[in-house]
Amino acid sequence: MEAYAGKQYVGIDLHRRRSVIVRTTEAGEVLEAVRIAGDVERLASVMDRAGQCPEVVLEATYGWYWAVDALQAQTSLSRGRVVVETQASAS
Repeated sequence: MEAYAGKQYVGIDLHRRRSVIVRTTEAGEVLEAVRIAGDVERLASVMDRAGQCPEVVLEATYGWYWAVDALQAQTSLSRGRVVVETQASAS
């Protein structure tokens, strides 16, 4: 996988056991699409490749607090934005 220096957008579909993370360019070109086990280390590993201040959207029905805490703890995301879409807010 080649490094991409431009702004990245990250979509996370968070589930209890497994989650899907997709990183894209500003133009919508998919840089990476991975399925991970639901743990902080794997999430951080993928997010390390998302560059400085990516825009992040997280979709989850429940149990998303750990993921938001992990995203906000990462230095590269400290100035970025994390949007959480839950089942309750989607209705």
